[in-house]
Amino acid sequence: MRIGGHDVTITRPDKVLFPQDRITKQELIEYYRRIAPWILPHLRGRPLAMERYPDGVGKPGFFQKTASFYYPSWIETVTIKKKLGGTVKHVICNDTATLVYLANQACVTPHVWLSRSDKLDYPDQMVFDLDPAADDFEAVKATARSFKELLDQLCMPAYLKSTGSRGLHVAVPLKRNERFDAVRAMARQLAKIVANQEPAQRTLEQRISKRRGRVFLDVNRNAYAQTVVCPYAVRARAGAPVSVPLDWRDLERKDLRSDGVIIRNVFKRLEKIADPWADFQRRAVLLNGARRQLEQLDVSRRVSQEAEIY
Repeated sequence: MRIGGHDVTITRPDKVLFPQDRITKQELIEYYRRIAPWILPHLRGRPLAMERYPDGVGKPGFFQKTASFYYPSWIETVTIKKKLGGTVKHVICNDTATLVYLANQACVTPHVWLSRSDKLDYPDQMVFDLDPAADDFEAVKATARSFKELLDQLCMPAYLKSTGSRGLHVAVPLKRNERFDAVRAMARQLAKIVANQEPAQRTLEQRISKRRGRVFLDVNRNAYAQTVVCPYAVRARAGAPVSVPLDWRDLERKDLRSDGVIIRNVFKRLEKIADPWADFQRRAVLLNGARRQLEQLDVSRRVSQEAEIY
């Protein structure tokens, strides 16, 4: 294939990658070629971790962080120092040709850093991963609504997407002026508030055995070198579901599922609705304003509680 001035060789296009649905590598490649205008804004400049399934999703796959030596010279990379010494060269997907090349490598799911290569220590988004311990998607939806209400109170833009698996992601676009530790601390503080609203349904407990069927509010992705599933990425599950940006009104739909949009129907969806994340980066905010708002909310709560006592 000739894409953007680059020749991309396609190998074994008829290989079945999703055996339950007879989805071939060619279909995966064609999906990523077509979805490029929507997915590339969320990929550009970000180090990738590639979730690959050379033998199809019915067989064990693996995560690949290091760019292979045989990758074409036109694929952009960034060399990053490891904390324990040494370096790793990550792929950066800035164009359609790279996206198609990785799909030909059976990269089913691209996972991205929350920061970009020119400022790796400073994330440009804060993410809350809402993970159900059981198949209780209604509890996940209710938790997402609570995050939206809290973030609205703090004058922070809130964006919603499905994971393509079982849960939902709530994301806040940030200006790049604070390091990961500060962003994660803020995320944890907000998650505690939401968890305490419904402690029987929500938890920040890391150990699965102690979650007791509650929705896990995971803020651990807000850390250096951690990754999150990219919007419009395909997941290695039956049907080839897609992680899709959602409108907050979608939470009112009874038929909403995290894995309900698949590569065979996602373009029909895009024909009908505008991309809810089209202005994601343009609405980036500083955390200082939210911290001040949060302090005011805490004061209001204390005054209210003292009034109830007396």
